Amino acid sequence: MKSIITILVLLIIVIVGGLVFINSGLFDVAATRPETKIVKWMLQTTKEKSVRSRSKDITVPDLDDESLLELGFSNYDQMCVGCHGAPGISPSVIGEGLNPEPPDLSEEAAHMTPQELFWITQNGIKMTGMPAFGPTHSDEELWAMVAFMQKLPDLSPEKYKAMKETSENMPQEHNHGDHSH
Repeated sequence: MKSIITILVLLIIVIVGGLVFINSGLFDVAATRPETKIVKWMLQTTKEKSVRSRSKDITVPDLDDESLLELGFSNYDQMCVGCHGAPGISPSVIGEGLNPEPPDLSEEAAHMTPQELFWITQNGIKMTGMPAFGPTHSDEELWAMVAFMQKLPDLSPEKYKAMKETSENMPQEHNHGDHSH
């Protein structure tokens, strides 16, 4: 009985201490200040485990369809380059000002499963600047972006530029996805 009371008292102290800390304003939320190593580790690990857990049962369609890659490129170029960059293209000033810094998908996509890329693209990530595209885009459009992101690690800046020129020369209705459901 005494140990239960001790545990309850410690729990109350932790809760009250946490509430005092939260309400004190001591934690600096400025995007210009990098996280401490422990906070960065906690946030990164929480994100990775959450995405892995929620994406593991997603069924992946055939991602090698050329028209899917074309649509994926077009959508990536319009919606993702500003924050994530692309081969030969740096992120915009908005992307550079985000904290945490958006990953360079030319490198990171090689370490992620298609299911993880789809889940993140569909649902976004809280407090990172990564929006949820699921409410505004069809699953086909999201899978198209995933198909393209899977190719990013192997694209040279020259190949990306050539894809952009090809995309810009396509008829408008083919160049942009239908964002209705």
